[in-house]
Amino acid sequence: MVDISKIRNFSIIAHIDHGKSTLADRLLEIGGVKEKGESEGPALDFMPVEREHGITVKAQSATFEYKAKDGNTYIFNLIDTPGHVDFNFEVRRSLKACEGVLLLVDATQGVQAQTLTNFLLAFEEGLEIIPVINKIDLPSADVEATKREIEKELGLPADDAILISAKEGIGIEELMEAIVKRIPSPKGKVDNPLRALVFDSFYDNYKGVVAKIRVFDGVVKPGDEILFMGGQKKYKVEEVGTMALKFIKKDELVAGEVGYLIGNIKSISDFAVGDTITHINNPASEPLPGYREPKPMVYACIFPTENEDFNDLKEVMYKLKLTDASITFEPVNSVSMGMGFKCGFLGLLHMQIVMERLDTEFGVSVVSTMPTVKYKVNLKDGSQIFVENPMELPDITKIDSIEEPYALVSIITPDQYVGTIMDVVREKRGEQKSMHYIDSKRVELKYEMPLSEVIYGFFDRLKSVSSGYASMDYELIGYRKSDIVKLDILVNGKPVDALSFLVHRDSAQYRGRELVKKLQKLIPKHLFPIAIQAAIGSKVIAREDISALRKDVTAKCYGGDVTRKRKLLEKQKEGKKKL
Repeated sequence: MVDISKIRNFSIIAHIDHGKSTLADRLLEIGGVKEKGESEGPALDFMPVEREHGITVKAQSATFEYKAKDGNTYIFNLIDTPGHVDFNFEVRRSLKACEGVLLLVDATQGVQAQTLTNFLLAFEEGLEIIPVINKIDLPSADVEATKREIEKELGLPADDAILISAKEGIGIEELMEAIVKRIPSPKGKVDNPLRALVFDSFYDNYKGVVAKIRVFDGVVKPGDEILFMGGQKKYKVEEVGTMALKFIKKDELVAGEVGYLIGNIKSISDFAVGDTITHINNPASEPLPGYREPKPMVYACIFPTENEDFNDLKEVMYKLKLTDASITFEPVNSVSMGMGFKCGFLGLLHMQIVMERLDTEFGVSVVSTMPTVKYKVNLKDGSQIFVENPMELPDITKIDSIEEPYALVSIITPDQYVGTIMDVVREKRGEQKSMHYIDSKRVELKYEMPLSEVIYGFFDRLKSVSSGYASMDYELIGYRKSDIVKLDILVNGKPVDALSFLVHRDSAQYRGRELVKKLQKLIPKHLFPIAIQAAIGSKVIAREDISALRKDVTAKCYGGDVTRKRKLLEKQKEGKKKL
């Protein structure tokens, strides 16, 4: 049986692009899981979209052994986590399975917005935090300044920081020893009733539904009859083991271990991530603390490109939900697009990743409506409803007021970009709340902004005006009354419900003009002219026209002999031949 005192469960957390996946590769090389130069790209970034975008989307785990300088062999359970703000939920779930974290900070960039956010997540969980300064080999690295920021912004002793270069392998051995000495071993007991936390799940084409688990108490092995305490579903365990870029079967998983469990789970909706597994015959008295359900920030409707593919899309959405518990969806019917799903996402990048996964992983072609946020609508009868889809908005005569969600946005930037960033935020209806210097060169700005403005191109604008140096994080802070209108798109006088969206009145004309210009380029010419209009109620605020496929040369002929019309059409045909 595994000696629980020799187990170390830890995650790597950091701001995006600070080197988490590269560090994970170096640790896996030392642990013998991966040979140096064995694969292109990070070993724990399995999904095609992760390789394509160069970011981690899903938290992945790997188990390996390390022989320390004290002569003992330790079992390391490493969980690599995403760094982008949209995937905080993945980080939060991973930390539940750990006793400690490596907080990675880029020596060329210092403490960034997501560094602070991830530090607070680990601090809330009461985990041991080891600060690690990465990329010390780069000419622009400023190790001393980074140490000062760690002390000032995070309150961690800078002397405890481990200096490394994940790319070059510098300082990795020292880091491994720090993991052994500073991250505590698990506290569970093998003799207690089984309690295992499901911290992730996925669907394997050969093995079916696979649950990733952290065993806190007891032992689980093939043949055991288990109960998911949340959903009260019962199953028989078929296989357990650990993961190290592949499935490694084991006879049992004991308290303190991280691994996978496969049962005869037929339906992917029978259990939820965050559920507790226990034995049917000797159940635990109470489940483990679960997760706070992630709250979608962005909503959009997706439809199959062919109506008959709706059932295929439905099946795929349930499979996707198994690997991505943060997405929400429900059926919706559109007059213009047919049957589809109204989906909730954690952010625009999350939405983009989901759309790409539907195409590349599941082979389903879909189209989506414009992303929007959840609005609170106060009706004249005193009731309130929440609207995520413009099609759900009540008649204007029944509405008293509309409130939109606001976010507290934290921006960290070099001081030379402060002026241009302030201009961008002002355009986005942001209200400055604070400004303070982290050091002599970097500033933290805090703004209250409408969430709709944050998700609509703000991140790209921020990166553009700051030459890529600014970072941001945001959190929802409530609702405020606002002048929100429904903008309809009309094609030849008929509204297209799937193209409608809610927008602030001040931005309506710009957004409407932008959309009709885009549609003008996308819609092919027909034999008749097409008018594309953006309208608020009966008032048209933007218009573009698509001319007919050919000039109507017979328009001037009112009645008369048909041969005259034929002559004009033949003349037009001859002209085209000359061209």
